[in-house]
Amino acid sequence: MTATARRAGAPDLLYRPGPEVTDGARVQDYLGWLARERGLTLAGWADLRAWSVDRLEDFWESIWHYFGVKAHARYDRVLVERSMPGAQWFTGATLNYAEHCFATADRADSLAVLGYSQTRPPVELTFGELAEQVRRARAGLRRLGVGLGDRVAAYLPNCPETLVAFLATASLGAIWASCAPEFGTPSVVDRFAQIEPKVLLAVAGYTYGDKQIDRRAELAAIRAALPSVEHLVHVPYGPLALDDTLDDAVAWPSLLDAADDPLEFEPVAFDHPLYVLFSSGTTGLPKAIVHCHGGILLEHLKNLGLHWDLRPADRLLWFTTTAWMMWNVGVSSLALGASVVMIDGNPLYPDLREQWRLVERTGATLMGASPGYLMACRREGLRPAAEFDLSRLRQLGVAGSPFPAEGFRWVHEQLGDRVLLNVGSGGTDVCTGLVQASPLQAVWAGEMSGASLGVDAKALDERGNVVVGDLGELVIGAPMPSMPVGFWGDDGSRYAAAYFAEFPGLFRFGDWVRFSEAGTCVITGRSDATLNRGGVRLGTAEFYRALQDIQEVSDSVVVHLEDSAGGMGELILFVVPSEGHRLDDDLRRRLGQQIRSALSPRHVPDQIVEVAAVPYSRTGKKLEVPVKKILRGAAVDAVASPGSLLDPASLDAFAQFALHRQARPR
Repeated sequence: MTATARRAGAPDLLYRPGPEVTDGARVQDYLGWLARERGLTLAGWADLRAWSVDRLEDFWESIWHYFGVKAHARYDRVLVERSMPGAQWFTGATLNYAEHCFATADRADSLAVLGYSQTRPPVELTFGELAEQVRRARAGLRRLGVGLGDRVAAYLPNCPETLVAFLATASLGAIWASCAPEFGTPSVVDRFAQIEPKVLLAVAGYTYGDKQIDRRAELAAIRAALPSVEHLVHVPYGPLALDDTLDDAVAWPSLLDAADDPLEFEPVAFDHPLYVLFSSGTTGLPKAIVHCHGGILLEHLKNLGLHWDLRPADRLLWFTTTAWMMWNVGVSSLALGASVVMIDGNPLYPDLREQWRLVERTGATLMGASPGYLMACRREGLRPAAEFDLSRLRQLGVAGSPFPAEGFRWVHEQLGDRVLLNVGSGGTDVCTGLVQASPLQAVWAGEMSGASLGVDAKALDERGNVVVGDLGELVIGAPMPSMPVGFWGDDGSRYAAAYFAEFPGLFRFGDWVRFSEAGTCVITGRSDATLNRGGVRLGTAEFYRALQDIQEVSDSVVVHLEDSAGGMGELILFVVPSEGHRLDDDLRRRLGQQIRSALSPRHVPDQIVEVAAVPYSRTGKKLEVPVKKILRGAAVDAVASPGSLLDPASLDAFAQFALHRQARPR
């Protein structure tokens, strides 16, 4: 039911999900299980959320048993102590993440993978077919000498072969890492050189929209820069117009040659490394973040089961590349008995409607999308539910950047109460969502429904006090199983400095957040990009939201250069004019008036500058901090690797602006 009024001091209640979302939801079943098996009766979501944090050990032990985690050796203790860093979970237990992706043996004939690509025709695999390919790939990797603790790196797109290779690697107790093939040579080397892989899997090329991309030259340079690589495995995938071969490589079909080896799963300790994820690398060498078998398994069972409501026969469709943590999260749908839809190519080709077409074609029950994509659909007047059969869709996940209230309202207008709008935020550091919705929560316009189960998320002011109703640093106050084991090759000092230096004992996430008294929250951007003008702090997302209805502006990035005396500093707004428009004095005046009215007089920019493009990382993050460093005098190559950028030339205009700014008389 849509809300028509707003309580004083509370966010706008947009709607409560209808019975199509709540009836039969997995979290409802979990509440019933707690009552039957644990004698714990909880009144609803608020009680469950509080219990999951207050009784942390009991909560995670219940997740272990409710989802039927298969252990080869029993655990001694759930959590040795609640200290951070250094928390130890389920000590003594041995298990294997990959084994749980085939735990639903009765679903051998059900679809596990649907692969859609602009490079080749669709591919479908049942759970049985997937298991057989993993069995063969596992035997092939063993023939190449891969074993416990070895690293396998992939320069591969989001296709079924990548999934097969990952599960085969994990089954051996080897350690996985991947980069999307659109990454340039320096970015790939910066990542893979840290972990010294024994085997490298790669494609020779791919198709992006209507463009054929040849990556053989880049791959040759990558291989030359990785002396640890003993074997290159070529996955046939390239466009037909290219010579889809790689010199001195093991062919994927030969890796999968018939073998009698059974599909087995190496039992490893709970905290044994599963894969290494890499930070964006826009502000230095990417952090090589190590995630473990047990932590990822438990967190993803909880997240995909109780928040995303995935069940057997469901299908998850979320556009991602192999360089983003959403690829790793999507794979875990298999552990819930659900299917994963793997999409490779240009997500906007041939037009904005393609993602909705795929939802209809695949019968997806959960679709993931970026705020930018949904707002573009809104601007273009798309009517997804009227144009496509979305009858199986139960949840729309939104993540990647702040989502304005207007986007919430548009989604609800299009999809109604029967589809849960789950807007969330998390990150590579924990490989999950920290704040999001669930089938039992209401949806509030412009705000995320609250902290995830088992996540002690809160906002702290500069003195370390918890704040409600005001912006503060997002921190996690208690350990999570999916917190990193550490950074690869680190003695612990870099890891501690990254998350625990500012607030000892608390995991500082780096986002700027405001929690309401109702528990909802708004993330307004990275805390190191916050606009602090004369003591009035403002998140960058709030700034961009004030400009979203000015049609002459297609994109923008704002930077605040603080002064050492703690005064107003200099606030600079860079805008990309919409097609057919330019930044003139009239538009500057209108932008200033809009910001003054919507935000505050203190946040009217000192300068408004036209640029051709706003810089983004390849995972869609707007790069405010690198721009800020360039304006402070840093060189472009010191703040961002070109291969980590969506458009490698997008920072050049800011470097030129910085030069002219420094040359101005003061």
